[in-house]
Amino acid sequence: MSATLIRKEIDEALLAFVARQRPGLLGISDDLAPLLSALDGLLSGGKRLRPAFCYWGWHAAGGDEADAGIAVAAASLELLQASALIHDDVMDSSDIRRGQPSVHRRFEALHRAQGWPGDARAFGGGGAILLGDLCLAWSGEMFETCGLDEERRRRGRAVYDTMRSEVMCGQYLDMLEGTRGGASVATALRVVEFKSAKYTIERPLHLGAALAGGGPAVTAALTGYGLPLGIAFQLRDDVLGVFGDPAETGKPAGDDLREGKRTVLVALTLERATPAQAAAVRRRLGDPGLDRPGVDELREIIQETGGLAACEEMIERYAAEADRALTAAPITEPARAALADLAVAATSRTR
Repeated sequence: MSATLIRKEIDEALLAFVARQRPGLLGISDDLAPLLSALDGLLSGGKRLRPAFCYWGWHAAGGDEADAGIAVAAASLELLQASALIHDDVMDSSDIRRGQPSVHRRFEALHRAQGWPGDARAFGGGGAILLGDLCLAWSGEMFETCGLDEERRRRGRAVYDTMRSEVMCGQYLDMLEGTRGGASVATALRVVEFKSAKYTIERPLHLGAALAGGGPAVTAALTGYGLPLGIAFQLRDDVLGVFGDPAETGKPAGDDLREGKRTVLVALTLERATPAQAAAVRRRLGDPGLDRPGVDELREIIQETGGLAACEEMIERYAAEADRALTAAPITEPARAALADLAVAATSRTR
């Protein structure tokens, strides 16, 4: 099946699930309509990477592509991702997500537009946290009602549970490193592994393979491909967070710098920086009022120190490791070809 058709099936499954949930929420109260509107806006964007890797993990292990249940199970990962993004934006005080106001900013705007008393920011954050929790609950419900038989879901459930635990632990470690303010390359890579690499690629592949009944050899091969590719994917995201075009990324230029993210890119830069350069990075990193000249100064330091070049070299190295593992993997040939294409898309992307 082509990537376009897979995306279409995933989108249809996701929208159908939310449509089925809509009457129940509105039956509680019409006041819940803004939650649905905010979710609709968020789900209208996104690359659907996690469902795609889940689908090809299923195919890699010999799953029948004619079984419609896999598209529904895979699509449930988009609700898990929506939950993670909503909560992440609250913690980072992000204004923009996927080219539109983040969910907590939408609720802040609703509060102000209605002229309600109290703190609009507190209302925005509270509303977003609750919608994120709802998405997390719905992700499990969508998975459990995907149409695959109980034995398949039982095998997949353990992977799904591990995946959810890991991403939350990774998120905490990310927050911790930002608070400590001194992440090394090693500690930044630990965050990458659990917040992104496993969550985005390795575990979705494992989930698909488990649902198809794949054995240990397939699972190990998918780890050999998925984990290094997941690291390369996040390192590319780190670069885009500093040097990306807002028109492509859907986020303001330099947003990761304003948020003070202790990424591998920042750690590589600080390792190579002069004392004066390191002081400038530490002074400006995490400044919510960082303006364009400030962003440009940090970009220049990241390039001059060789931090950017070192990060690009790491991306190439991890991508090559994933490619070697994929070549040797005992999986179906259609899955091998599709995963090779996804590897290119994950590491050479502009958004």
